[in-house]
Amino acid sequence: MTRIVPIVLAVALFMENIDATVIATSLPAIAASIGTSPVALKLALTSYYVALAIFIPISGRLADRWGAKLVFRLAIAVFVAGSLACAFAGSLEGFVAARFVQGMGGAMMTPVGRLLLVRAVPKAQLVSAMAWVTIPALIGPLIGPPLGGAITTFAHWRWIFLINLPIGLIGIILATIYLPRVERIQGIRFDLLGFLLSGFACAGLVFGLSVVSLPALPPVLGAVIALAGIVSGLCYLRHARRTPSPLLRLSLLQIDTLRAAIAGGTLFRIGAGAIPFLMPLLLQVGFGYTAFQSGLVTCAGIGGAILMKFYTQRILKRLGFRTTLIGAALLGGGLMAGVGLYSPEVPVAVVFGLLLVGGFFRSLFFTGLNALSYADVPNERAGDATAMLGAVQQVSIAVGVALAGGILEVGMVLGGTAAPTAANFATAFFVVGGVTASAALAFLPMAPEAGAEVSGRRLPAE
Repeated sequence: MTRIVPIVLAVALFMENIDATVIATSLPAIAASIGTSPVALKLALTSYYVALAIFIPISGRLADRWGAKLVFRLAIAVFVAGSLACAFAGSLEGFVAARFVQGMGGAMMTPVGRLLLVRAVPKAQLVSAMAWVTIPALIGPLIGPPLGGAITTFAHWRWIFLINLPIGLIGIILATIYLPRVERIQGIRFDLLGFLLSGFACAGLVFGLSVVSLPALPPVLGAVIALAGIVSGLCYLRHARRTPSPLLRLSLLQIDTLRAAIAGGTLFRIGAGAIPFLMPLLLQVGFGYTAFQSGLVTCAGIGGAILMKFYTQRILKRLGFRTTLIGAALLGGGLMAGVGLYSPEVPVAVVFGLLLVGGFFRSLFFTGLNALSYADVPNERAGDATAMLGAVQQVSIAVGVALAGGILEVGMVLGGTAAPTAANFATAFFVVGGVTASAALAFLPMAPEAGAEVSGRRLPAE
């Protein structure tokens, strides 16, 4: 049971993570089909992430009240319904709305799946289980764009969404058969005002930062929307202090391991979130690669992510969370920055190797981080921790894309060029690599034995 549960969850989460990025290379074809421009269709990408930002904070509370297994199956059903609507969309408005519905399902699927895992698997086996669930999140953004391009080229873009129907149905059936029934948490109250404030805060930050990094709308509009999100966030902080049962329990930040996981994970995801945005642009705009060639190179990280799955448990047992996460952050950030040194004169095998090994350490970091996040969280508060982790994750990824896009935009303005240069890309990779490596600072104050029950590390007797 401890093995089949993460496999079932991984199948569903793989569908969600793939679909989040699969349309990136298909935007021109979709735009031509529904009578709009590719730039305007960027709103479909943004609407998906806005839905994630709004509904992730309530996912844990709904799972606690109605049962995680039921909510997980409903999330798959909503996601599949959104996929069907996307496949038959005939206008920009319809497609954007359909992507928003998909995002609603995805918002519930990932955090509730993680919550199911935490409550179904003993803590001593959590690292191994998390390794299975982490893989979809790592390889989805990498293979999504080339997969979308292949389907659009050799079939039709609508099949990108239609293939989710049988996968989703299989996921619901497997979840019904194999996922354990987790008891509901009694006395759960829904914080409506907290939901509205946190929703506006997360959506404002995600949408605002997305607008800043994309040319579809004026950057000043994005800055204003992001500022409104920050104000909503401050209002939520005031509300949470006065409410006995707030939607996001900030008191959980008193748990050292969870606080370190949120701080370190935010910094690391800023870099990890920028890579799927930067790499295709570097290879296609900077060095003239075709979309297919670019996709083959960027897929290198998949091998590292899958390979690490077989070693994570042993590494954490030998080194513990603190040493492992510090090392993975420093090495992962250094390899990310190293991609900035790539030039046409350097063999492509070099950047392929950097991405391969980088995927190795990103997988190690995220698997360890996900397990550490719940190491000291009481079982009855796992849903609240899941909601907080999910909300922070979406905002940090949006910050990463905005940061990378902003660096390229500034470079173009200062250089007077219409497209980013190799030097602009190098600067962007150096900066996001540095931010990624700085995640190590969050784990320095942790005790060496932190999360020892989960990592399985045997400490020397004093």
